[in-house]
Amino acid sequence: MSALLQLSRLIDRLSELVGRWVAWLVLAAVLISAANASVRKALNIGSNAFLEIQWYLFAAVFLLAAGYTMMRQDHVKIDVISGRFSKRTQIWIDIVGICAFLFPFVIVVITFSLPLVIRAYSSHEMSSNAGGLIRWPVFALLPTGIALLGLQGISELIKRIAFLQGLVPDPTRKQQAKSAEEELAETLAQHVAAREQAALEAKK
Repeated sequence: MSALLQLSRLIDRLSELVGRWVAWLVLAAVLISAANASVRKALNIGSNAFLEIQWYLFAAVFLLAAGYTMMRQDHVKIDVISGRFSKRTQIWIDIVGICAFLFPFVIVVITFSLPLVIRAYSSHEMSSNAGGLIRWPVFALLPTGIALLGLQGISELIKRIAFLQGLVPDPTRKQQAKSAEEELAETLAQHVAAREQAALEAKK
């Protein structure tokens, strides 16, 4: 079981890394949206590429961060029934749900989406809008994001089995009280502080 728990920790680190990098895409989407709107209003210039990159980024945030969200226990749960059961029963419900629903879902989505990605890549499929973007990168987000979700599902399954054996604390407890917006703001503040410190040291 120790080897499986080590695997779980590695998967969690990957999800954490992906989640923190994907958070920057939110900022990128906001800046692109603001710039696009400003240029359109001020200069009457528009671009379908700028419009499409916004929903590309939204898709990236939504799909690539699915595993990170699962790790943090931030997906919406309906606990009207399971909330009345003991913690061990709730964990068993999670195990059944992961094995019977999550893993088959991951397999089906990847199986059906990969041919779409390969076909779009081979044909260099472009957007039907004038000046639009190439399609395969956004198509590739689907199997990639679902694969990351499946990986995190493996980690969650390991942690729940370990919990039943008394090896780890409750895996359904949320890891942090901070929201994604608070974490992004904190990360930005840390980067600004680091740059200011580097600038001060360079002047010495």
